[in-house]
Amino acid sequence: MDLSSDKVIAYADADTRQKFIKKTYFHLALAIALFAMLETIMLQMGLGHLAVSVLSTIGVFGWLGVLLAYGFISHIVHKKAHESVTGQQQYIWWGIGIFAEAIIFLPIIAMALYYTPADANVLSHAAVITIAMVVGLTAVVLFTGKDFSFLRPALTIGFFVAIGLIIASALFGFTLGLVFSGAMIIFASAAILYETSKIQHHYHESQHVGASLALFASVGLLFWYVIQFVMAFTGGE
Repeated sequence: MDLSSDKVIAYADADTRQKFIKKTYFHLALAIALFAMLETIMLQMGLGHLAVSVLSTIGVFGWLGVLLAYGFISHIVHKKAHESVTGQQQYIWWGIGIFAEAIIFLPIIAMALYYTPADANVLSHAAVITIAMVVGLTAVVLFTGKDFSFLRPALTIGFFVAIGLIIASALFGFTLGLVFSGAMIIFASAAILYETSKIQHHYHESQHVGASLALFASVGLLFWYVIQFVMAFTGGE
């Protein structure tokens, strides 16, 4: 994308920054709504049970594939959304990212709905926890104005450590458990701080679509591990 005519949002005037932030969070809200709609449609089609059945047949390597696909697809669609020359291309990759994440989330959503006690309300509790954490983390960035770009090296290292542990658990048959889920919640929280900070300081004013997609992926990662964390207390995992 040719960004030569755009200002970095940190150097734009207050009105431009405010509009950029509003557009970014509008697209984030829209992405979440589309994600929820896609999940509902796929569950009503019976694809949730099918996804869980397929992964159960494959075993731990199936879940490993899901998590690796999540990381790979997130990286590709973010890169393409940011590099796209036209708004139409950005929206194409934005849509692909949402659709891909909906597919990847299908088995864990189905497990939370169908394979935990009915009164556990895993998804509801996980959603409330995730929303509360996102609001809190966003407030930290918006009200302090702090630039959390220094987290990038730690996030990069943490990502590869997490992938290594997931692969090791699949190869050697041990369970990562509650501690790993808790650690990944902290990791996802740091990613949200980092992405929210980029919205405040580093994106160009025309990159609101890509910015919303990056933040959507970080929120999704947090939601994934909050679901696992809650499921651990319900006997559903």
